[in-house]
Amino acid sequence: MRHAAMFLTSALALASAAPAQQAPTVAPAARAHPAAWPAARSPAAITDAATEQAITALLARMTVEQKVGQVVQGDISSVTPADLARYPLGSILAGGNSGPYGDERADAATWAKLVQDYRAASLKAGAGVPILFGVDAVHGHSNVPGATIFPHNIGLGAANDPDLIEDIARITAEELIVSGHDWTFAPTIATPRDDRWGRTYEGYSESPEIVREYAERIVYGLQGRPDDEDFLGEGRVISSAKHYVGDGGTQDGIDQGETLATEQELIDIHAQGYFTALEAGVQTVMASFSSWWDQPMHGNEALLTDVLKDRLGFQGFVVGDWNGHGLIAGCTSTDCPDAFNAGMDMYMAPDSWRELYHSTLGHVRSGVISEARLD
Repeated sequence: MRHAAMFLTSALALASAAPAQQAPTVAPAARAHPAAWPAARSPAAITDAATEQAITALLARMTVEQKVGQVVQGDISSVTPADLARYPLGSILAGGNSGPYGDERADAATWAKLVQDYRAASLKAGAGVPILFGVDAVHGHSNVPGATIFPHNIGLGAANDPDLIEDIARITAEELIVSGHDWTFAPTIATPRDDRWGRTYEGYSESPEIVREYAERIVYGLQGRPDDEDFLGEGRVISSAKHYVGDGGTQDGIDQGETLATEQELIDIHAQGYFTALEAGVQTVMASFSSWWDQPMHGNEALLTDVLKDRLGFQGFVVGDWNGHGLIAGCTSTDCPDAFNAGMDMYMAPDSWRELYHSTLGHVRSGVISEARLD
């Protein structure tokens, strides 16, 4: 013990005598440069003239209240089908601890009945627009007893088998359809770079090349291929590439922290899966809880709109993460026009949806959110 104490004392003395290290240079608030990003093609919105005319006619007869409802998503733990008569929400999700009618061990038939209850109510309330029902099914339909559960993403990535991963996604889609679900918050295409990150197991690999190849094949398995007749047909579901962008690269692996990467590192390491997912026709992209430098992704207009929608040509819609809009300076989980104006198209507001609906409606009526943006 005496020798250990002497060693510790000497070490402390050396540390105190050593010259102080310079603090790392902190970049200013991140601003993306869209021209630096590779151009991409996003066949997410594959429609024809007749469909476009129907959409235009539908928008023309929808009220502002109905349109605002379409951009808000609530959780089954806090919204009932009866609520949709007054609040015509566009989507319902089931979080990890939410089960049909309070039963977290409900079977597929019970899930299907619940989804149908919401869907029937939404058709009456939202000018004939059915709700989208979202759930996390990232390595199988883990919400339902008896479903096929595959190894988690870190194990699937270790297999380095793109054919297998597409087949797994196809099976997951088929089992989601059986229980009435039509949207899964998958694939998770983070590129984990620090094993201290508690969600490292949700990433397929620290290798951008594997993530890039897997992202495309998972979207194909869930949705079908854009050029095939079964694209988004029977046995297929909507997929969501998440979490855009840089969630696997936060400083010291801190969850929901800051990704202190250069823009080129963001492109070369953390965005590779998005390029292929978009090309594969992914319908939705989920914004990340994390920030790029000091700017929360939910409010990063340069990355959500200028890069994702304009430069990369994304034709689907951006959904937020669990009250993630509330991370933006000046926002709360119940009031955040900045996220919507930055490019997020649907608020994930599990328990805040009611107040958020009212505040968003107020922002549209006052002009803070333009009706053109809402449309």
